[in-house]
Amino acid sequence: MPQPARAPVRHFLRTRHGRAFVYQALALGALVAAGWLLWHNTADNLAARQIRSGFGFLAQPSGFDIGEALFAYSSRDSYLRAFAVGVANTLRVALAGIVLATVLGTLIGIGRLAQNALLRGLCTAYVEVLRNVPLIIQLFAWYLVLTELLPAATEPLRFGTHFFLSKSGLQFPFPEWSTGWTVALAGVPIGILAAIGYRHWARQRRLRTGVAPPAVWPALLLALGMPVLGWLVGGAPTDFDVPAVGSFDVTGGAAATPEFLSLLIGLTGFTAAYIAENVRSGVLAVPGGQTEAAAALGLSRGLTLRLVLLPQALRVIVPPLTSQYLNLTKNSSLAVAIGYPDVVSIANTTINQNGQALECVLMIMTVYLAINLMTALLMGWYNRRVAIVER
Repeated sequence: MPQPARAPVRHFLRTRHGRAFVYQALALGALVAAGWLLWHNTADNLAARQIRSGFGFLAQPSGFDIGEALFAYSSRDSYLRAFAVGVANTLRVALAGIVLATVLGTLIGIGRLAQNALLRGLCTAYVEVLRNVPLIIQLFAWYLVLTELLPAATEPLRFGTHFFLSKSGLQFPFPEWSTGWTVALAGVPIGILAAIGYRHWARQRRLRTGVAPPAVWPALLLALGMPVLGWLVGGAPTDFDVPAVGSFDVTGGAAATPEFLSLLIGLTGFTAAYIAENVRSGVLAVPGGQTEAAAALGLSRGLTLRLVLLPQALRVIVPPLTSQYLNLTKNSSLAVAIGYPDVVSIANTTINQNGQALECVLMIMTVYLAINLMTALLMGWYNRRVAIVER
C-alpha cells in the first residue's frame, strides 16, 4: 500500500539546511525588532527633551568656513556640502597614505632582509621605533616640526626652482586646467586597464608557449603613455600656475597645508612600519628551497626576490596588508587633533552648532564603514587573484 507523501514544509524543516534557514530568519527578525525598538525609544527620548532630530539640517546653511577643500565651498553652502568636503579630505589623505605606506613599507621590509648590516639595522630601528610610539604623538611631533621649526613663508626653503616649503606648507606648480589636462586625466584609468590587460596576455602566452614576453616595461609604458597621449590629443597645454615668494607669503600654485602634510607623513610612517613586518614575514614564509632553486638557475638576488619570492609571499602578505589599509583609514580620524578638516572635524563643528550628535555620529560611522567595506572588497578580489591554485 503506497505511503502518504510527507508535507513539503515539515520535510524542509527536518533538514539541516531548513533548520539553518529558520534560525537565520528568526535571528534577522530579532535584530530588526531590536533596531526598531532602539530607534523608537531614542526618538521618544529626544522628543521628550525637546531635542531636534532628523537629517533635515543637512539642507541648511552651515555658517562656517573650511580652511582646506578640494572643491568650491563657502559658509553659505549647506551642511551636506560641508560633509562632502570632509569626506573628500578623508579620502584624499587615506588614498595618498595607502600608496606611500605600501611603497615605503615594502622597501623597508625588504631592507630588513638585506645582507648589508647597516641597511638591515637602520630598517630594524625604523620599525621598532615607529611601531612603539603612539600615532597621536607622532602627529604632534610632525605638526610641531612643520609649524614651528620651518622658516617663515617670506623666507621659505627652496627645492628646485618653484617648490617652496615653509610654515605655510608646501607650495608647488599646478597646471592651469584646460581640455588637455581633462583628457590626460581620463587616460589614467584607460592606461591602467591597458597595462593590466597586457600583463594578463603576457602571462597567458608564457603559460601557453613557454616564451616569457617582457611584462614590466611594456605595462609601465601603457600606464604612463595613455595619459601622455591624452595630453597630446588635448592640445598639449603647458600653462602652469607657478608659485612665487611675495612680501608676506608664497603666492600662486597649489599648496599642501602643514595639517595635511603632518597627517600624511604620520600615517605613512606609522603604517609603513607594520607593512614592513608583513612583507618580511611573507618573504620568510616562502620555503628556502625556492631560493636555492633560483640560485641554481643563476638568478640574481634581485630577480629571485622579484620573480620567485614576492609572488609566492603575496598569499601571506595580502590579508594582513588589508588590515593595515583599514587601520590607516580609521586612524585618519586623528586629524581632528591637529586641525585637518576631515569628516570627523566637520561633524564635530556641526554638533557644536546644532547639537544633533546622533545624526552626525551615524554619518561618520556610515562614511568609514563604506570606505572600509570597499577597501576590503577590492583587497579580497586581489587576494583571490594572487592566491596560489593547488593542482
